Amino acid sequence: VWYGGNGDEAAQLASFFARSLALAEEHGVRTLAFPAISTGVYGYPLAAACKVAFSAVLAHRGANVAEVRFVLFSDEAYQIYEAAARKLGVA
Repeated sequence: VWYGGNGDEAAQLASFFARSLALAEEHGVRTLAFPAISTGVYGYPLAAACKVAFSAVLAHRGANVAEVRFVLFSDEAYQIYEAAARKLGVA
């Protein structure tokens, strides 16, 4: 949940991605898909959530996960994530 950025929101969101990726590794999952988690009713700003998502996924160093997709449900989310992916050279 977004509380204006004054709480531990980024660390909590990063923890979600790290734990999800760790569980995928433990269970031999090769492909994952994530939505723009927390950006709906929980109010996390799209650009900030995108930065956390990419940072967490790119920091993951596992052997099993070969592909991570972001499944986005609005044009705005798609444009933000696509721009970030291009900037990072992963698009």
